[in-house]
Amino acid sequence: MRLYLASTSPARLATLRAAGIEPIVVHSNVDEDAAVAAAGPLAPEEMVLLLARLKAEAVLGPDVDGLVLGGDSAFELDGAVYGKPHTAPVARERWQLQRGREGQLHSGHWLVDHRGGSVRGAAGAVSSAFVRFADITDAEIEAYIATGEPLQVAGAFTIDSLGAAFISEVRGDPHAVVGVSVATVRLLALEFGIEWPALWNRAL
Repeated sequence: MRLYLASTSPARLATLRAAGIEPIVVHSNVDEDAAVAAAGPLAPEEMVLLLARLKAEAVLGPDVDGLVLGGDSAFELDGAVYGKPHTAPVARERWQLQRGREGQLHSGHWLVDHRGGSVRGAAGAVSSAFVRFADITDAEIEAYIATGEPLQVAGAFTIDSLGAAFISEVRGDPHAVVGVSVATVRLLALEFGIEWPALWNRAL
């Protein structure tokens, strides 16, 4: 059973590989900003699930034979939703706001059963976790931004790379913070009668 990953996130890929799965990575090319604008006001959970679905659906085709997984993440702090900062000034502003505090990371998952090259079913779910940040210094913020890592990740932080030292606590599914909850994907696959070991195709 092949799993197609409609995401180019290195963290999602590494997490699936560590769980015994070597997915086929396919870029979805979804315009996330346009999709969210067209949808109108959405709760964070609704937004990440919508984008996960659009990414999965964007890569479907007759040559895709297996399960297709789309994913998206967003960080919520004080009721505001934050995606990728993209620029250093925005990342700096985010970290000055969130250091020493706690927010919630939401990761949406959309799994399409595309065995045989056509849609046989689809299911989605959101996994969330609370993240508490250390009260890091201005110098640490500047050094982290200079690496470029926080510019292209939701919430301007990672838990599986350089940003890990700046996170003091996670409550909930830790893989949700990475961007793909393997426990959630397992449950979605079970909805199609597919047990998790059927997806193992990578030697550990």
